[in-house]
Amino acid sequence: MLKAVILIGGPQKGTRFRPLSFEVPKPLFPVAGVPMIQHHIEACTKVPSMKEIVLVGFYQPNEALSRFLVSAQQEFKIPIRYLQEYAALGTGGGIYHFRDQILSGSPEAFFVLNADVCSEFPLPEMLAFQQQRGDPHSFVMLGTTANRKQSLNYGCIVANMETCEVLHYVEKPSTFVSEIINCGIYLFTPAIFQHIGEVFQRTQQELLLGACLGEESPNGWQRAEVIRLEQDIFTALAGRGKLYVYKTDGFWSQIKSAGSAIYASRLYLSQYSQCHPERLAPNSPEGPTIRGNVYLHPTASIDRSAVLGPNVSIGKGVMVGAGVRVRESIILHGASLQDHTCVLNSIVGWDSTIGRWARVEGTPSDPNPNDPYAKIDSETLFRDGRLTPSITILGCNVTIPAEVVILNSIVLPHKELSRSFKNQIIL
Repeated sequence: MLKAVILIGGPQKGTRFRPLSFEVPKPLFPVAGVPMIQHHIEACTKVPSMKEIVLVGFYQPNEALSRFLVSAQQEFKIPIRYLQEYAALGTGGGIYHFRDQILSGSPEAFFVLNADVCSEFPLPEMLAFQQQRGDPHSFVMLGTTANRKQSLNYGCIVANMETCEVLHYVEKPSTFVSEIINCGIYLFTPAIFQHIGEVFQRTQQELLLGACLGEESPNGWQRAEVIRLEQDIFTALAGRGKLYVYKTDGFWSQIKSAGSAIYASRLYLSQYSQCHPERLAPNSPEGPTIRGNVYLHPTASIDRSAVLGPNVSIGKGVMVGAGVRVRESIILHGASLQDHTCVLNSIVGWDSTIGRWARVEGTPSDPNPNDPYAKIDSETLFRDGRLTPSITILGCNVTIPAEVVILNSIVLPHKELSRSFKNQIIL
């Protein structure tokens, strides 16, 4: 029997995902036509003996999240629960806090997946890899190769080339350590809680000792429960014969910013031809011109003269008028693209309207196409006091007038613009 835990974080995270995270929790943001964490759930349900999927985070249970859980349970025929933390407890503290619920039913092992990654999710391969090790209490982390410069932005893994044992682990090192990076996807046995418990006890003792010595330690009992798998657990387990890395050559990327959501959408859309061909729009004489991989929601109204793709996702109830061109973009539900608009490298928010002959365009933040190990950069919003050129984002219910150009800009929700903008955040 197996279980899976998806770590979905909470509202104070995802600041780089604003203004999109104002409307829905980031894990429910649609990537390639379905909520981000649905890709994780689909991957988990394909693992034999998977009995339950648990979401752990500190979002307040809301209508959108509850509705998603109900529909996902019905679609995938597997129990899916949400366990809410009382505070942000870290990647290790969250699963330790709910260890009794995770271990109920006595699973042999369980997967832990960070919600803000996209991947081919080679979970069955990780399971087979762990079984080949012959140690029923060993743990497996998914790794992939990055280039030397970008590896500094991730957890770096030094491993034995023959046995794949993790010998050394450093989270975001200041100097080069290894090109193998942590993908945020793990396979644990129940024995992991013994190691997390040791960290919890040690931290608690240090806090109590500090209190006895008169050091200020407000809310110390809360701080003891904040445990990070990466810095607190993996660093200690490395070199002890308990932690192994399974390297994947499949696609993988973080989804930290809105720009990375478009890149993740492209990766998932390219995978659909093998696993979900029904989600890809076909070219037909009666329909719009489709170039490359495009997802169209069945309720979307698309004029036959429109040209869509590659890498386009059109949401529920979207209206696309005559002569519209959309490329490398996500159009969210209820949006309206009036005749002859052009949308490139952009995310158009819920119920937004783009007027006739308007142009909405951003600058893609794709990885270097000439480097097979390049990852997408999580650019800061500003550099040298200026807005970094990136994709254009329209929040929900934004109105763009006819015949204007919006370039490399972020428009907050409920704005009605009157002119063109370039390289600006429009409050």
